[in-house]
Amino acid sequence: MNNLSSLCNSTMKLPSRVLTLRNASVVEFRHSYNTPCDQKLTCKSKASFSFNQNSQFHAYPSPFLAFQGVIYNTQKLNCLPSSSFGLHSTVSRPYGVPVEASPVETDKNPERLCVENCNDENIVGGEVPAAEYGNSRASHESEIDKEAWSLLRDAVVTYCGFPIGTVASNDPGDKHPLNYDQVFIRDFVPSALAFLLRGEGEIVKNFLLHTLQLQSTEKTVDCYSPGQGLMPVSFKVRTVPLGDNKFEEVIDPDFGGSAIGRVAPVDSGLWWIILLRAYGKISGDYTLQEREDFQAGIKMILNLCLADGFDMFPSLLVTDGSCMIDRKMGVHGHPLEIQALTYAALRCSREMLTVIGCSKNLMTAINNRLSALSFHIREYYWVDLRKTNEIYRYKTEEYSMDATNKFNIYPEQIPSWLIDWIPEDGGYLIGNLQPAHMDFRFFTLGHMPLKICYPALENEEWRIVTGSDPKNTPWSFHNGGSWPALLWQFTLACIKMGRIELAQKAVGLAEKKLSVDRWPEYYDTPSGKFVGKQSRLYQTWAIAGFLTSRMMLEKPDMASLLFWEEDNELLENCVCALTKGGRKICSRDVAKSQILV
Repeated sequence: MNNLSSLCNSTMKLPSRVLTLRNASVVEFRHSYNTPCDQKLTCKSKASFSFNQNSQFHAYPSPFLAFQGVIYNTQKLNCLPSSSFGLHSTVSRPYGVPVEASPVETDKNPERLCVENCNDENIVGGEVPAAEYGNSRASHESEIDKEAWSLLRDAVVTYCGFPIGTVASNDPGDKHPLNYDQVFIRDFVPSALAFLLRGEGEIVKNFLLHTLQLQSTEKTVDCYSPGQGLMPVSFKVRTVPLGDNKFEEVIDPDFGGSAIGRVAPVDSGLWWIILLRAYGKISGDYTLQEREDFQAGIKMILNLCLADGFDMFPSLLVTDGSCMIDRKMGVHGHPLEIQALTYAALRCSREMLTVIGCSKNLMTAINNRLSALSFHIREYYWVDLRKTNEIYRYKTEEYSMDATNKFNIYPEQIPSWLIDWIPEDGGYLIGNLQPAHMDFRFFTLGHMPLKICYPALENEEWRIVTGSDPKNTPWSFHNGGSWPALLWQFTLACIKMGRIELAQKAVGLAEKKLSVDRWPEYYDTPSGKFVGKQSRLYQTWAIAGFLTSRMMLEKPDMASLLFWEEDNELLENCVCALTKGGRKICSRDVAKSQILV
């Protein structure tokens, strides 16, 4: 039987929620997960919502963070359903405001939206002392920290008066922002961590609530909507004038239909799960992940990742352009970035899912995939001098259950640069593995240095693989460019491995360059000395990555909440350890030996 056969049906109706706007109004939103694709909810008001970019965001009391509520003076909202524009559901609703939600009876009419005035008895929670960490940092901030925080707050996007994310780039001189004026799920992660570590969690909570509502939950045959459970790559808040001094705000998601290459994002849902866990860990507020609608959202993302298919291996199969490297760069197949994110999302989900009813079989599927994926990556993606020499002497065209060259890799694939580059006493995880193909490039998001990949594709290889992409020229952008946004991941890896001095050095170098260079998206050349040829300036996740790294180094105990220790039980209980049919038991010792220390 399929391990996922007991997943709850996608058309199940979830409990409604009563959401209270502090000192504003009460919004009762009854919904189900089979809302028609052409339905749009709009938020209409005569009032103009204001947001002070310099104020802190407030959301929840917690063991770590507690703060005083912010009062928004608004008039009563009138929220009405209206017709949709575009292929996907465009959501506009005063939903996901930063307060506790309590379940009410499910309404049989998913289109009903009730709005009431807010009295004192409707307010959830109350005033609490300001966060110790959030306030104590202000007096110790350097000038570059103050500049970075000012820029990050300027990048905040609001919806119905509440912060819900940050734009990708906020360069005032950019006259053609394309989609850089949108909120990207992957780009928002370092911004979210910066706000959380500072004690300002409202924006993160709102982001999680709203993106859950944007999650694609319905398939359409004619227009072929994205798969069930898919998270958008980005969204944009649009203000539509209605006349008579009225307006409506709509949240317009992009599931890849407007992206370059028209590729659906595989990484968005994985980052969303990772951020949901981080929110709970840092804030101490676990109510979101325990809610039934969030549990259902996690399950639908996992259903996409764990669904049975034609693949013979536990690694996730994707196409080019489905992750941070969102242009053609030869990363189709089983790229390491996606496998690393899948592993992290599975570990997060295992912590957050409640093991009741239909989740029991899902938990078994998660453990099985984690075990098989852990072994697969350590066994087949790891390359050092010894393994390289084995590949160099590989026999090909082996037809056997006991074949050594299981992927039929030809020794001629070993690149000439590898022999001089790889150290004698170490190794790395290759970028991709497919039948008859090993991508020996060193990709960042499985490892965490700053250069996105090494080496760059050049000459004929660049022309064939990228299609002569003018943006991905050698040592630029995704093709060997250096990305400041990756600094926070490098810092977190250094903290986990006890090499804080490396992170301190990297942050020190970033402090000298980023502000002077106006916070660029990426740098060009092998040494990263030039600001990228087409790099956007005032790139938000470059700013947020720097701030997050600084705070992680100041509070490594908080940073340690974001990672796990090795789970050796995953390797001991490898699901592919079969003793029948002539198959060999997976080597636990070999797999453990690939753990870098």
